[in-house]
Amino acid sequence: LPAAVLLKDMKLMDVKLGQLGSWLAMRDFTPGGIWGAVQRGYSRYYNKYINVRKGGLGGISMVLAGYIVLSYMWSYSHIKHDRRRKYH
Repeated sequence: LPAAVLLKDMKLMDVKLGQLGSWLAMRDFTPGGIWGAVQRGYSRYYNKYINVRKGGLGGISMVLAGYIVLSYMWSYSHIKHDRRRKYH
């Protein structure tokens, strides 16, 4: 039998929908806690996709795809206005 895991130690993907509110209440939303979460996410990504013995284009292409999506979202209002114009 697997050992019981405390709710505050569970990953987001393992939390049931009914437990989501109490799980979020246990998170650390101070600037230090948010910075720590960003650092953990970066180190996981770096160790999984970039810092590997036999690497591929997976990690770099995900960063590039994320940049493309973000730049499209940032300029969407300008693009939206351009497509409604009629060129005479």
